[in-house]
Amino acid sequence: MFTLKRTALAAATAFLAINIWTGAPLIALWVGSRVVGETVLSMKAVFVVIAVLAVLVFAMAMALAWLNGAYARLTGEPHRERRLTWLRSMNVEDEDEVLVGTRVGVLERIVVASVYVAVAVFLVWFFAFAGSPLPG
Repeated sequence: MFTLKRTALAAATAFLAINIWTGAPLIALWVGSRVVGETVLSMKAVFVVIAVLAVLVFAMAMALAWLNGAYARLTGEPHRERRLTWLRSMNVEDEDEVLVGTRVGVLERIVVASVYVAVAVFLVWFFAFAGSPLPG
């Protein structure tokens, strides 16, 4: 049962991490096309797409954070303070206590891998298939 829960959390994380790059923009474009209903591009359509995309990405990011917390609780990882690098003290001695035993979790690796795949796919598309927008 423990392995099944861990696998389900990892699968949900992979699903959300991939859909931040693919599903959210497609849904935002679809909603924008349905709301406006015009054949030409308008500022209303652009604003609808941006608003829907922002809401979807924020919701997916919050869901990823929740999944990471649930995974940490399930695996018994000790709760540690998460502080952004630029907010950390310049005093090295204080940070040694925080960073001891810190490791990258499975779900964090899944999200990082999805970013690498998204960037690689974009670069392949851009250089191999997009073509030049310049005339001639």
